Amino acid sequence: MRILVTGGSGFIGSNFIRYMFATYPDIEIVNLDKLTYAGNPENLRDVEELDGYTFVHGDICDEVLVEKLLSEGIDAVLNFAAESHVDRSITGPRDFIQTDVFGTFTLLEASRRHGVARYLQVSTDEVYGSIEDGSFTESSPLEPNSPYAASKAAGDLLARAYHVTYGLPVLITRSSNNFGPYQYPEKLIPLFITNALDDIVLPLYGDGMNVRDWLFVTDNCAAIDLVLREGEPGEVYNIAGGQEKANIEITLSVLRILGKPESLIEYVADRPGHDRRYSISSAKLAALGLKPREDFEAGLAETVRWYVDNRPWWEPLKR
Repeated sequence: MRILVTGGSGFIGSNFIRYMFATYPDIEIVNLDKLTYAGNPENLRDVEELDGYTFVHGDICDEVLVEKLLSEGIDAVLNFAAESHVDRSITGPRDFIQTDVFGTFTLLEASRRHGVARYLQVSTDEVYGSIEDGSFTESSPLEPNSPYAASKAAGDLLARAYHVTYGLPVLITRSSNNFGPYQYPEKLIPLFITNALDDIVLPLYGDGMNVRDWLFVTDNCAAIDLVLREGEPGEVYNIAGGQEKANIEITLSVLRILGKPESLIEYVADRPGHDRRYSISSAKLAALGLKPREDFEAGLAETVRWYVDNRPWWEPLKR
């Protein structure tokens, strides 16, 4: 099987590529990545010499390049490429619309023309918006509350339209918050780990009671692989960690693991449109036979150890 992974040098994409080579040694993977600030070649140093791996430096919005890659024989396209940081989308939404919407359109068009057997759109639970009680299902309405979430929702709807209109075998996954090794240190968990390691304050939004459901990145990779192989074209699959935590709980856990004082916490003004709680049901995915395996506390401890042991990876990024 020969697959195109876009955004494969980012956090989830690089973990997915590593997972796929470990699971299917004979697989061929073409990684198309623009290498923006969050795309890091260091994320895949351990696989770049494998015979089945090819890296292409480029943009998913580049129609000529995407057309060329798909004309060389691709069985499946997995679109991880995205601008994904909510704070950045508030101050500069244009890049999000360009990559998450037009880039998705470019991939869908080329996939349609070349008869790709599977197209998987990697999305987020943020497209549903905030929920006070209960959990969103795949049939819940999309009510995104940030430019980032809106750009991802637009990409999802385009993908769905290409299935309905053109018969493109589209699959969509929407996962809860991922964490684990190789996550760019602007996101909550790696930011707070690396700040605490250097005794820098941990800036906690609002009252710290915003709730997210946390999913260890390799569990997400396993779920995406399962949906790629066994999912029904045209369907959406939520991927939940089933481990909801308030941001203050995460913060205190990081400080406890590192033996750092709570005085490092600094409450800061909340960001505009900050969703209070995310929660999704992944009963539909469980019906395919998969549930998350990594306990949150064990996964967090593993993640902390990784950042402790890999200062040469994250220190240049923070500088």
